[in-house]
Amino acid sequence: MSEQARPLAVGGAFAFTTPAFPDERGVFLSPYRRSVFTEAVGHPLFPVAQVSYSVSHRGVVRGLHFTATPPGCAKYVYCPRGKVLDLVVDLRVGSPTFGLCDSVVLGDEGFPAVYFPVGLGHLFAALEDDTVMTYLLSQEYRQENELAISPFDPDLALPIPAGIPPVLSERDRRAPALAEARAAGLLPDYAACLRAEAKLG
Repeated sequence: MSEQARPLAVGGAFAFTTPAFPDERGVFLSPYRRSVFTEAVGHPLFPVAQVSYSVSHRGVVRGLHFTATPPGCAKYVYCPRGKVLDLVVDLRVGSPTFGLCDSVVLGDEGFPAVYFPVGLGHLFAALEDDTVMTYLLSQEYRQENELAISPFDPDLALPIPAGIPPVLSERDRRAPALAEARAAGLLPDYAACLRAEAKLG
């Protein structure tokens, strides 16, 4: 595997770095390279159905978000400006890494990106003002398919930075705990996620 890719603790998730080429004009870089991605993940990036970006103040916490499966949604995210602590959480019931979290600082040296296969939860905390996050999505946004878990669920104990007052949406403040979402049948099934993921290649 290329040294520009590394698997995360959550099954199927990967972090990627990219060489940066600075000069007197600024910097040039490529957040996605098909050859590096394909070697790591086993298939090229999904056909992109939607590209989005968000701009966040320092302290903004977005997540923990996931998409109902079916249809499921894979993501490739990177931070072209600012800095975030990006968290990936396995929400796939039946997965060997269910409930596990891993984190990557995006926007830091190496300009890393993260790939989220279908069924994983995504959260980030903005560490600087005017932080931009870019998302490449395998499905277009449908409000009825977008779900959330409480970012402060004590059973998950997510490593959200202390010392920065968190700024959350009303939706994220009211989101259920992981156990509540599982009891309500909201969490994705691991086998269904693998089937949806296999269709992306």
